[in-house]
Amino acid sequence: MADADDVRRLALALPHVIEIDSEGFDFRVADKGFVWSYPERSPGRPRVIRTDIAVLYVGDEAEKQALLLGEPELFFTTPAYDGLPLVMVRLAEVSAARLHELVTDAWRMRAPDALHGDLDERAGPSSATPA
Repeated sequence: MADADDVRRLALALPHVIEIDSEGFDFRVADKGFVWSYPERSPGRPRVIRTDIAVLYVGDEAEKQALLLGEPELFFTTPAYDGLPLVMVRLAEVSAARLHELVTDAWRMRAPDALHGDLDERAGPSSATPA
């Protein structure tokens, strides 16, 4: 089980990440978002920032569909995200290790190739994936 603090800790541990001031959490690398709080919208109601749900960049439609179909208890989407390489993850349902993998993969897909070496330099015995 993970929460917004876990997202923040994992995202800020990655190189060149900045947190954008928001009602929830919003992380960027090279001015590109890779994980943020879900801005839930309901007709006739104000937007609600959900910090119990993270929006993750997944790269492409095939990856999105694989996650949605393979683990529907963990991932979902809404019509507002149709055609976008983004999924929502229920933080209460994801392990810290899986969240680490998801956030790191989202970072890798959004960071320019020139920055990938900085992540690899941080890898090693002291940066083992959390259990």
